[in-house]
Amino acid sequence: FSTVRIERLEAAYEIEVVYRHFPLHPETPEAGLTLDELFAGRNLDIPRMQAEMAQRMADEGLAWGTRTRTYNSRLAQELGCWADTQDGGSRLHDDLFGAYFVDDVNLADVERLIELVTAAGLDAEDAKAALAQRRFATQVDADWARSAELGITGVPTFVAGTRGSVGAQPYEALERLVVEAGAVQRRA
Repeated sequence: FSTVRIERLEAAYEIEVVYRHFPLHPETPEAGLTLDELFAGRNLDIPRMQAEMAQRMADEGLAWGTRTRTYNSRLAQELGCWADTQDGGSRLHDDLFGAYFVDDVNLADVERLIELVTAAGLDAEDAKAALAQRRFATQVDADWARSAELGITGVPTFVAGTRGSVGAQPYEALERLVVEAGAVQRRA
């Protein structure tokens, strides 16, 4: 949900935003895990956590569903890299977010990924080939390695210059981060 804040920063400051991938629960099997399985032994109140997140999203004017499972997002990350090479591909990032967080779609399922590509008006055959050939595996591996190098342990994490900030941050905190990194305000 930080996308709205990032777009606001891009409009206000001369910055280049680069999205990087992070290995959030990379051990998750293709079929996914229930949230109870994912958080087993951690004594977490999952319904309360979901309600809090739903409220945060509502406050931002963004859709949010009640996920029951978590899925391995590795192929979706590779597909996102592919989308970045396509005209109009940026839409797919939002569609992947909605599919996962609103519609509880298994992003490890290639057929479901291709449905999202088709809905976004992108080349389904090229997307299938990119996934089958793992064309963007090296790029995702590099992002994962960079995350480890920076000591990133959660998402979202925002990095500007030599500083970072973890978690969903208010606009003012992100603005302070980019200003302290030397961002120049755009002229009106």
